[in-house]
Amino acid sequence: MSQCVIFGGCGYIGTMLAQHFAASGRFTEIVLADIRGPSGDLPSGVKFIPCDVRHEFTPELARLTPEWIFNFAAIHREPGHEAREYYDTNLAGARNVCAFAERTGCTNVFFTSSIATYGPTVGPTSERSPNYPQTPYGITKLIAEHIHHVWQARHPGSRLVVARPGVIYGPGDPGNILRMIRAIQRGYFFFPGSTGIRKSYGYIFGLIESMEFMMARKEPLLTYNYVEEKTESIGGLVKIVRSVLSKRSPVISLPQWLLVPAAETVQWLTRGRSPIHPVRVRKAATSTHILPSRLQELGFPFRYDFETSLEHWRGLAPEDFESPS
Repeated sequence: MSQCVIFGGCGYIGTMLAQHFAASGRFTEIVLADIRGPSGDLPSGVKFIPCDVRHEFTPELARLTPEWIFNFAAIHREPGHEAREYYDTNLAGARNVCAFAERTGCTNVFFTSSIATYGPTVGPTSERSPNYPQTPYGITKLIAEHIHHVWQARHPGSRLVVARPGVIYGPGDPGNILRMIRAIQRGYFFFPGSTGIRKSYGYIFGLIESMEFMMARKEPLLTYNYVEEKTESIGGLVKIVRSVLSKRSPVISLPQWLLVPAAETVQWLTRGRSPIHPVRVRKAATSTHILPSRLQELGFPFRYDFETSLEHWRGLAPEDFESPS
């Protein structure tokens, strides 16, 4: 029996990866280990085991014999958490998952880090660029990478793949891209300053293809960025969304110094329920110019540019692109 364990398996990436593995038959048993249960019915061959990566794992988990371990468990959303929560979860989780790999004899680990390890990326940033994380999320992800490196170095013959994805989007994920699509659809999206700010995003199906590509390689340690090959400006992203939605109304630019107080006011009026948040405004106004250089060097076949990904997404979940009633 070929088995894998996906820690954080009920999150967006874990759920989509489990569905992919179940459909492809890559593993005969797929175990989702997460603090929360799955949101829907599980495909055949997929099972759920409750797990809090901050604490010692249950005997049920300890009895498993996985061929691959995937570590997606993390506190990651900003805003929404205290600084200590990132440290408590992301570092303890890395240590406990690596201890689990050692205890079960698993020699293949896939860890999802983040482009947040680089800090602000105004210029083109590849895997060879230095890491200057500036948020608790980015700092803890970089430390967690090193925890996984120690595990790999201690076990000859083991393999570690570290992915640093950009903002991942696609069907079923209510993240930045879907918020932008709906804001443009409703006519309340504004450029937070310059339309030339670079943004690096990754489509979920492209990310999964990159994971399979890297899993098939033999190097003991691989670290790679995952974003789509063509990095768009925020102006380019909006232009493509408007074209896909057939929206003709213009999108105007407003300075960040005006949008941040406006977002604070909206948060106060809605008692924190609005997706328009000052932290998101500041992030939208910050460049993320990431290059997927390692994948390019290894010959990975990128299949999705931004427009292609939106058309693919709309074919799977047309309701995400429907006009508001």
